[in-house]
Amino acid sequence: QVQLLESGGGLVQAGGSLRLSCAASGRILSIGAMYWYRQPPGKQRELVTTTTGGGSTIYSGSVKGRFTISRDNAKKTVALQMNSLQPEDTAVYYCAADVTTPTISRNKYWGQGTQVTVTS
Repeated sequence: QVQLLESGGGLVQAGGSLRLSCAASGRILSIGAMYWYRQPPGKQRELVTTTTGGGSTIYSGSVKGRFTISRDNAKKTVALQMNSLQPEDTAVYYCAADVTTPTISRNKYWGQGTQVTVTS
């Protein structure tokens, strides 16, 4: 099977920065698109940003210019650099990835989430 493990969440003051990382492990043949989602308290999960297997990136309007997604294919990791954080960024952040294994092609796997709290 495939596991995704997030790290780097925590508490930060408004205006501060935080870097999240996510590492994939298991019997992985290839990884396509990778994603960061977030779920604020009492709200639905939303897509924050994604990077395709070809390197293209897409950001939601609320984070564009503040957040940056990056990936390291050799290490099978994806990172989210978050700058100029605001209280409305407070959420549980989840990474996800489209992964091909010896038995399943391009299945989407999810991490367990990491809490990011921004104080005013």
